[in-house]
Amino acid sequence: MRIASVIAASVAGLLSIGLLAVGALLLWGDSQKDDQGYLSTASHRFVTDTGALATDNLDLDLDGLDTVVNRDHYGTIRVQVDPRTDKPLFVGIAPTKDVERYLQGTSHTLVSDVSYGPFHADYANQPGTARPAAPAAQSFWSASAHGAGRQTLTWDVDDGNWSVVVMNDDGSRGVDAGVRAGADVPWLSDLAWGGTIGGIVMLLIAAGFTVVAVRSKPRVAVPA
Repeated sequence: MRIASVIAASVAGLLSIGLLAVGALLLWGDSQKDDQGYLSTASHRFVTDTGALATDNLDLDLDGLDTVVNRDHYGTIRVQVDPRTDKPLFVGIAPTKDVERYLQGTSHTLVSDVSYGPFHADYANQPGTARPAAPAAQSFWSASAHGAGRQTLTWDVDDGNWSVVVMNDDGSRGVDAGVRAGADVPWLSDLAWGGTIGGIVMLLIAAGFTVVAVRSKPRVAVPA
């Protein structure tokens, strides 16, 4: 009994530490949201002399998440784009297959990887001679924004393969913009408190098993 209680207390203690650490991290993240409820990166410069900047395929597989979170509360992505030239900008998100079809034959740049601390982006130029049609005139975008000055795109997260595109509003070459990405995750606070409360419960369970282990006296062999 005593050995079993010690083992149970150790396991519960380890689970408690893990849950409390995750809960604390999520609570800290939740506290970093801006006034509109978004967790955002800093603005970073993306530049190319081609006709468009497009992210590599973003594969969002949300299978199983709807068993925990209502599908309408997966979250919202926000992309803010600030021009660094006097050209009006366009920013849009669409299924990757539609973006590839739209940019086929044009000179454009894929952003294949982005790292932070310090910031660095990997670019892969795709050759082409055609000029893309005006992006705002296309109907396949799931969300988009265009015009002079800062442009803000918001998009409700959904399953699928997606690409984000930043380009000049007229489709001309030479894109230079500061880009800030953010996410509104409405269930982050609930998950954070769930982890914290779960950690406290496991801590109490560990304490209970510890008390049992301390009070349990080992059997003393009786001489024959």
